[in-house]
Amino acid sequence: MNQNDRIKYLEEQLSKQDKLASLGMLSAGIAHEIQNPLNFVINFSKLSSKLLQEMQDVLEEIDDVLPDESKEDIHDIMNDLRGNMGKIEENGNRASSIVRGILLYSRGKDEFIPTDLQQLIHEYLWLSYHAVRANNKSFNVAIQENYGADIPLLSVIPQDLSRAVINLMNNACYAVFSKAKMASDTPYQPTIKVDLRKEENGVLLTIEDNGVGMPQEVLQMLYTPFFTTKPVGEGTGLGLSLTKSIIESKHQGTIKVESVENEYTRFIISLPVSRG
Repeated sequence: MNQNDRIKYLEEQLSKQDKLASLGMLSAGIAHEIQNPLNFVINFSKLSSKLLQEMQDVLEEIDDVLPDESKEDIHDIMNDLRGNMGKIEENGNRASSIVRGILLYSRGKDEFIPTDLQQLIHEYLWLSYHAVRANNKSFNVAIQENYGADIPLLSVIPQDLSRAVINLMNNACYAVFSKAKMASDTPYQPTIKVDLRKEENGVLLTIEDNGVGMPQEVLQMLYTPFFTTKPVGEGTGLGLSLTKSIIESKHQGTIKVESVENEYTRFIISLPVSRG
């Protein structure tokens, strides 16, 4: 790419950033509007669960006068309703968490908040996956998640850490999708493995894919701003540079990468419990 082409490319990226800024303001407004009905959904699901419990108590009082067949039907229906209420509350909380993330993005503040990393990582892994699927209907991948026990709440900047997770997941999806297209005549199962475990002074997050991998010359340039191996229009070359900044500069952690061409790529992130 010559100098003129690079300038033109950077101008296009700046224009995209302006559009994204406007979209961010719009998203923040929408998020505010969504938050209230979400709260109603969550609260009414909890109230409905309490009403079901009260109904259960009433049924126990009149248990002797109900036919056995009717009692069985009623209990089955109530169990189904309890399950439905639980799913409504669970997914309402998940949606609410995403809305809170959008609002934190829009504020642009580096606010450290005690965070359940397992929940954050799980949510944004699948958010990234479904975003890739929306653009490539033929894309599919096995996602293997392994979360260790006793992982503490960690004080992090949730909107930044979620961005880092999405960047790494997007790259992993791209790597396995690229390999799948090349391996059309040979058996290949695209797989992304995610592992989160507790360390003595923090947590260790590993995101590994069995995609195309990277040669040494690419690894050496990996975190260089605007460096990308993707075709023009498919990547800005800023994702991993921003990820490194988020992990190391903002959270005082470390990020390492291991890769073998045509075999795998593994990102290893260490986050401390406390920042010195």
